[in-house]
Amino acid sequence: MGLGNLGLSSYLFVILLLQFSFSECQMVKSPCHLEREYRPTYRKEGDLVIAGFLSLFLKNDPPVKKTFFKHPPFWTGANTRVMLKHYQHFLIFQFAVDEINKNPHLLPNITLGYQLFNNFHNNKLAVENSLIWLSGRGPTIPNYSCDRQPKSVAVIGGMSSSLSMSMATILKLYKVPQINYGPFDLLLTDKAQYPYVYQMGSREATLHLAVIQLMLHFDWTWIGLILSDNTRGEYFFNQLKEEMVRNGLCVAFKESVPTIFDTENIEAIKFFFRIIVSSSNVIFIYGDAECFQEFSIEMIDFVLYGKMLVTTSSWDFSVGSNYEIINHYHGTIIFSPSKIEVPGFTDFLRSLNPSVNPEDIFLKTFWELVFSCKLSEGSPVEMIHSLCQEHLSLAHLPRVDLDKHIIEQSSYVYKAVYLVAQALHQMLHTTEKETIELGANPVVSWKLHHFLKCIKPVKSVSDESCGDGSRMTAEKYDILNFKSFPDRIEALVKVGEVIPHYQGLSINEANIDWPEDFSQTPSSKCSLSCGPGFKKTIREGQPICCFDCTPCPEGEISNQTDAEQCLQCSEYQYPSKEKDRCLDKTVTFLAYEEPLGMTLACLALCFSLLTTLILTVFVKHRDTPIVKANNRSLSYTLLISLSLCFLCSLLFIGRPNTATCLLRQTAFAVVFTVAIASILAKTITVVLAFKATNPGSKLKRCLGSTASYSLILICTLIQMCLCGIWLGTYPPFLEVDVHSEPGFIVIQCNEGSIISFYCVLVYLGFLALGSFTMAFLARNLPDTFNEAKFMTFSMLVFCSVWISFLLTYQSTKGKAMVAMEVFSILASSAGILICIFAPKCYVILLRSDRNTLHILKIKANTSEAICSQLFLTNHMK
Repeated sequence: MGLGNLGLSSYLFVILLLQFSFSECQMVKSPCHLEREYRPTYRKEGDLVIAGFLSLFLKNDPPVKKTFFKHPPFWTGANTRVMLKHYQHFLIFQFAVDEINKNPHLLPNITLGYQLFNNFHNNKLAVENSLIWLSGRGPTIPNYSCDRQPKSVAVIGGMSSSLSMSMATILKLYKVPQINYGPFDLLLTDKAQYPYVYQMGSREATLHLAVIQLMLHFDWTWIGLILSDNTRGEYFFNQLKEEMVRNGLCVAFKESVPTIFDTENIEAIKFFFRIIVSSSNVIFIYGDAECFQEFSIEMIDFVLYGKMLVTTSSWDFSVGSNYEIINHYHGTIIFSPSKIEVPGFTDFLRSLNPSVNPEDIFLKTFWELVFSCKLSEGSPVEMIHSLCQEHLSLAHLPRVDLDKHIIEQSSYVYKAVYLVAQALHQMLHTTEKETIELGANPVVSWKLHHFLKCIKPVKSVSDESCGDGSRMTAEKYDILNFKSFPDRIEALVKVGEVIPHYQGLSINEANIDWPEDFSQTPSSKCSLSCGPGFKKTIREGQPICCFDCTPCPEGEISNQTDAEQCLQCSEYQYPSKEKDRCLDKTVTFLAYEEPLGMTLACLALCFSLLTTLILTVFVKHRDTPIVKANNRSLSYTLLISLSLCFLCSLLFIGRPNTATCLLRQTAFAVVFTVAIASILAKTITVVLAFKATNPGSKLKRCLGSTASYSLILICTLIQMCLCGIWLGTYPPFLEVDVHSEPGFIVIQCNEGSIISFYCVLVYLGFLALGSFTMAFLARNLPDTFNEAKFMTFSMLVFCSVWISFLLTYQSTKGKAMVAMEVFSILASSAGILICIFAPKCYVILLRSDRNTLHILKIKANTSEAICSQLFLTNHMK
């Protein structure tokens, strides 16, 4: 019975026939008489039949000419584990069909059947099984159907993209709906090449975001990538790399795994060597199962010690690994689409038994394998010596939880069966007015395409399904931790989950078993983290994850790890010693409570008290020759002004306010002007006294007290005018200085007009210079009562102190500047007091014998004595 005229496609079938080398086939009377070994299949009849092209074993080149499952090497070690995992695809397929048949709301009055094939994960077998299914019998005869039984309406198969493409080569010629339950592949979305292929696998459109969130959670910034060398791997890399750059993460290396992986090649050895010597401790592995099949096998010889592996459920690293090698994967983190729970699946497993389903060749062989027994004496399974017990059940398999963990691809098989059932349900309801013969399956298959693209759920369906992958849903991934225990026990433990679209990551680190090479959570960084107080400086020509740690500049801090820039503290804060935080500055000023302020205040009071005592001594001994000879009225004025000078320094100590700021400089200037003017008047008086001894001299009228006080008044008025101009234009004001002293806010007085301040000081300097000059000229006058040389020393001290003050004024700030000015006031005042009045007090108090007129008589024979006598006589009147 012909399948129709295929035109040019006949050439394809000829090529396929040559490839399979059907040497055993003989043409007898018709194409349907070709004889060839029939590949095992299991069929359950129904009104409509769904074909299942599943892969029970992951092997590139299984034997195709011997009895199914007849080779014990396939089912030893790791291959047994792979078979157990993949057999769940068969079981969930059968369970889904039985569940639909029991559902009165889905396909009522219609029974679904199924026909299951094993592709062995081999592309050639996938094509051959497609031909067997189309022909209806063992002989694979293109364009002929040798079976009177109705064909299936749809095909569910393709655990990988390559299998789906191989099957589509044949099935698309007949417009057969083909639902792929393997990983989603962009190549299969090309409707020009694969118009009838529908994908159930997750698009993994947000997988790269889930990986990024895991990296950020564990602070893994230096990641190695191993990807499959195909379009899927490259597309994922482009997405991941863009997101890594956006989040400041770096790729330590990127290696592509070819489909053909030969470790005897030097390039393959270099491949593993680059991975092993990489400084990255975390490696993310992603790609197709077939690309990583040989890679997994070769990793037996190249164990990645000291590497934390992160991968997806699409890579089954148990392939080719024995129970000893599988321990090296202990601690691996796996991203897997959220598992589904299938109620009733456990009861279904308990109901299965080869004696109940004798035609199920897959169940029979699986049963004998996992229970290490034989069902009959004629069982082909080798190395088995005991018959199977009747009470055995698949729900109690040792070390295998077929009922508890519905793995990723099994869930897609389950959804694919429901997808076809829902499409059939809606198609039959929308075309119920038309006559559709269920046996005319090509018509049913062709009409089914419209309903497979995207359908609405029907009652018990778990979620809405879109076979063409057109609908983007919020993907959710489980984070699994692979654990390998003694006694060959393995487990995939869910430790968290992530919803990339909502930035939702929840993970229980306490439940994670890390690889044995790590005693704690692994760290993967190109450079050690920069602690607080440092900033990252990117190394030239290297990724941003490779950097040096540079201390923050003065006045800046960084309060977080791996800071890219240091932060400036506010004006009222300052960096800590470690430069990791800003501290509030302490308000400070030259206070009485602190040692420096207390010392200066005590000195000021002591010197003021001493000046008062000296004044008292002078008043008490006012009638003695030494007091009279030195112009006692000017001495009183000088002593009073010096006492006030000492007290003026107290205005600079304590918390400043507006009043003290206005008074401190002006009061100091005026009082000091009086003191210097008094000294100037005394020196002028001494000089004029000796000049006036000449007969007929007119200078005698200048020796009186009126002239001296007039001089003091004029000098003081000039200084007061300068101070008045200062206060009237730009007076001193209270300010807060946050820069002078680190860690402190200095409350101080700003001089306002610095020009006025210097004018006041310069004026005092001119007066002092004049006094020094006059005293210097009078230094050689008679020594007994002459104080000129003492005034010379006092002015020398005064000028030295204030010149030093002016030189350091600009370089000193804050509280130190105030203390220096107070010290200058005290030092200059104390210098005048000691130099001028100490000798006199010594004579008055300790050498009173020299404080008499008798001293003048001793020196009467000298001209100096005569002058002294004249001077003394004039001042004693």
